[in-house]
This record gives sequence, C-alpha cells and structure tokens, in this order.
Amino acid sequence: MAIKELTVFVVFSWIVCTTGHDIISSIEKVAQLFEEEKDLLESFRFYIDAEEKNVERMKSALLALQQYTNSDPENPEKTLRDPVAAYKLLRRVLTEWLTIVEYTQQSLYEKFQKLLAFADIPELEDVDGAASELIRLQEFYKLYPHNITKETSLDADEAYHIGSVAYDEEKFQHAFLWFLYSLERITESSTTTEEKLFHYLNFSAYHFGNTDIFTLNTTSNNSYEALCRGQTDERTSKRQRALSCRYSTGGGNPRLMYAPVKEEVEWDEPRIIRYHDIISDREIEILKNISRPQLSRSETNQGISNYRGSQSVFLEEDSTVLSRISQNIADITGLSMESAESLHVQNYGIGGRFGPHYDTWDDENGRTATFLIYMSDVETGGATVFPEVGVALKPKKGSAVFWYNLLKNGELDWESQHAGCPVLMDNKWVATKWIHEFGQEFRRPCSLSDWE
Repeated sequence: MAIKELTVFVVFSWIVCTTGHDIISSIEKVAQLFEEEKDLLESFRFYIDAEEKNVERMKSALLALQQYTNSDPENPEKTLRDPVAAYKLLRRVLTEWLTIVEYTQQSLYEKFQKLLAFADIPELEDVDGAASELIRLQEFYKLYPHNITKETSLDADEAYHIGSVAYDEEKFQHAFLWFLYSLERITESSTTTEEKLFHYLNFSAYHFGNTDIFTLNTTSNNSYEALCRGQTDERTSKRQRALSCRYSTGGGNPRLMYAPVKEEVEWDEPRIIRYHDIISDREIEILKNISRPQLSRSETNQGISNYRGSQSVFLEEDSTVLSRISQNIADITGLSMESAESLHVQNYGIGGRFGPHYDTWDDENGRTATFLIYMSDVETGGATVFPEVGVALKPKKGSAVFWYNLLKNGELDWESQHAGCPVLMDNKWVATKWIHEFGQEFRRPCSLSDWE
C-alpha cells in the first residue's frame, strides 16, 4: 500500500475519533456526524484499496452502504431541527460502522485494525439514548408515532428499535404504538418479523393492563408540562394583554439616550421583561463559532443529569463582541457586571430541556438576576416557562428575557422558578448572564421588608 494512502487513512481515522460520546445532548454535535459520516466512508474506501484478497467483496459492501446512506443535506443544522432525522442519522452511522468493522476485522493488516480500535463514533447507547429522548418528547407533548414522524418517516426496523427501548423502560403504551407502527411498515427487506412484533404487541398490552391502549391520556396536572404544551390560563392571558411595551433608556443611561432599547413587560409580578433586538445575527454567529469547539455536557448542582439536556460553555470576555454584550447588559439593566459570571452559551440536544429550577442558591453572593439571550428561533417547543405564575415565553432570536431571582431583602423569590421546555422541532441556542449581588448595593438598594 502506498505511503500516501496510509497517511490519508490515518488523518480520516483521527477525524472520526474527535466526535466523543454524549452526542445527543447537543444538536451541534449530532450535526457533525454528517461530515464524519462522509469521512468514515472515505476512510473505508482507502482501507479497501489497501486490501488485495478481499478488495472486490469490500467494494461491493461500500456500494451497498452508499446506497443506504441518504444524500447529504444542504443545511445539516436545519435538517436536524427534526429529532427523528437526528435519530435516523445516529442509527445509520452506527449501522454503517458495524458493517465496516465486520468486513475489516477479517483483514490481517494489524496497522489498520489498531487505527479502527481508536475510532469514537456513536455507540449503541447513543442510539438508544436518542430513541429514549423521542419517547420522552412523546410523553411530554402527548404525541403518537405518526405525529412525531411527520417530517421524517421511519422504516419497520427503526420503529421496532424505538418500541424496544420503550418496552425496556416499561413505557408499555408507547412501546405498543411503536410496534404497531412497525407492523404497518414491514417489507421484504425488513429484518423485523411479524412474529416478533405480535409477540411484543401482546406483552405490551398485557403489561399496560388497560383496554384503551390505543389512546394517549392528554390530561396533566403538571403546570410545567401544561405550559410547555401551550395550555395557559385565560386569566393569565388577559392579564398579559394589559401589559405594556416602551422604548427604554435604562433609567437615563447616556449610552441609550439616542438608541433606546425595545422593552416589553411579559409579566408584572414578579417583573419579567423582554428586550427586543439586543444582539445582531452577526454577533450570534460569532458566539456560536467560538462556542462550538468548547461545548461539553451541561451540569446541575448534582452533576450531569437527564434533568438538563444540553451542552454548554462559559466564554471569557477576551473579545470585543463579548465585552460589548456585557456592557450592553449593564446599560439595559442598570446593574453592575463586577461580580457577574462569564457569558454561558448553551446548545440543546435531541429533546433538549431544563426542568423547573431556581438560578440562585444559598450563597452570600447569590445570583440576584438572570439575563437570558435567545440566539435562535425555535419552531416547536423550547419555551421558557414560569410554572409558579403560569407564564410561557417563546424564544425569539435576538431578544432577551430579564428577571430577578432574589427579592430586595436578599431572600429567594419563590415565583422565579422557571424551566426550559423540551425542544420538539429545531435547534435551540441561548446565552445567559447571571448577575450576582455584590456590586449592586447602590444600584438595587436592599430592603428590610418581608415581601419586597
């Protein structure tokens, strides 16, 4: 084999190794699989060229894989706004990889075998995780298989796999519905058999124990879920309609006198304000480009948890754009950035969400306020909701939402509890600035009142 071909293969193998695991917690990480899928197949082509005994058989396998692979989309990020498309990509790349390993492990060329051993692409647990997130979206938004596959259909084998994951998680109604969906799509090329599906349909129905297994229960006493599904109280909506919009100078800030910001009151008590057009598309793209290589799994106070499905990074203010954003936040809010945290950028994954929580904790320098910037629109899902007051705010690219987490007396405002709804369709980006108490002594004076 030529040295040049070996070098190219090593480079491609190194590229494949860069994906890492925990892929599904960031749509950006899933989107990278489009490129890595091409690199994977290309490296396989070089491997085939290096083989003499199995070259014809492996070339046939390559052709089969290329036919199995869909054509590359012009806009991977837009395509992956659909969680089903993300699931299909994960499953397809895993299938391709397993096929490649099966053929290449018959080779005696140890150098290539060692390279393959280092590859780090989606594992079965990643594909299972993607299926589990699809099921979680169904539970949350009360969706049937045909609802969630409107934009991207699944074949019998893919549907069977999702049903199997639901069955293992003892979500027997969803398992039954997915097995039924799979049964309707069986073809001669399906590896899933009718006998297997009837077996699991029977056992799913038995474990569910209710004759009305075909109909999902759409009622919920959970205000977080209800708000995410758009179920708001009419009294809340009426109260919101009475709230106002205005141009604001941040209390007379000289920087805003000639260019006031658009301020909209989303709720009056506690006061939740939305500021429109406070960051440009160009600034958003800069933040995304800085963040992408540094994203890692977001954590809660208890560490990594399914309670929070995203990847994130804190960006130090070492660029003009970040410094300008921080100064803009200070001008708009009238608060000091002296003890504020670095800008925290998040990209949400398949079904990405953040359950109900408070931004502050028991600390002498707690997070007194939150400034949440929306860096993307979200077609379906992804709202920021406040369950205690019944308010839901839809992401709007370029806008930001601001609220206080602490009362003026330093106590936690219990009505500041909020959550990020699961993203059903699209790619959600946000950036958060947490502003702390220190430095606000003369900007937001303390109060001795129990309620203020």
